[in-house]
Amino acid sequence: MRIAALSDIHGNLPALEAVLADIARRGCDITVNLGDIVSGPLWPRETLERLAPLALPTIAGNHERQLLGDPATLAPSDAHARQALAGAQLDWIRALPPLLRIDDVLLCHGTPGSDIEYLLDDIVDGHLAASVPAVVEARLDHPLALDATLVLCGHSHTPRTLRLADGRVACNPGSVGLPAFATGRPVPHRAATGSAHARYAMLERVGGAWQPRLLSVAYAEERAAARAGARGRPDWAHALRHGRMP
Repeated sequence: MRIAALSDIHGNLPALEAVLADIARRGCDITVNLGDIVSGPLWPRETLERLAPLALPTIAGNHERQLLGDPATLAPSDAHARQALAGAQLDWIRALPPLLRIDDVLLCHGTPGSDIEYLLDDIVDGHLAASVPAVVEARLDHPLALDATLVLCGHSHTPRTLRLADGRVACNPGSVGLPAFATGRPVPHRAATGSAHARYAMLERVGGAWQPRLLSVAYAEERAAARAGARGRPDWAHALRHGRMP
């Protein structure tokens, strides 16, 4: 079985198209989407118009939850997506589950218990660093994760994989559409891949064990950066061009 895992598209339609083309070239049995699909100053409506007909197994990320909140309190990225989406698209988002099991594979956005906690990353001196296995095991102490052989997560935008001592594999494919960000929650910190490339993962079960492969795909990032800049988001424009925050 081969699974392509996408996460954190953030409305970046050119990056999504490049990743979907790469998946089609490589081939897989199923493609899954781990949330944070449209939030941002790029192409929220068009991204859902492309994705929804594919009927991919999809979960909600924290930004799906947030953009459905009180419009008067939304952060700029969520507010832009909210006002751009059609009513039927908002209904599609409302119907997304926070977790999904596909046989022995668990999909979550952050951790099984929280869409805003990182599974494979710790915040160290304002940056993300790989978590040690014991910490990851504690975050996977959830009924749906205990007997999962593969846990797929997103949220940190940082591609990582970890094979635990019991054989379970945890994988974050990285972000399709936003290679760097800065946030003040829960404390100020930054994530950066150092590359403008779109990211995703291909996972194949070989001899009963999951073999993950983290992949990066070049695309026309200048188109996305220019759109972000034109919408008053120079921070996004810099991140999209350079894979790091200004």
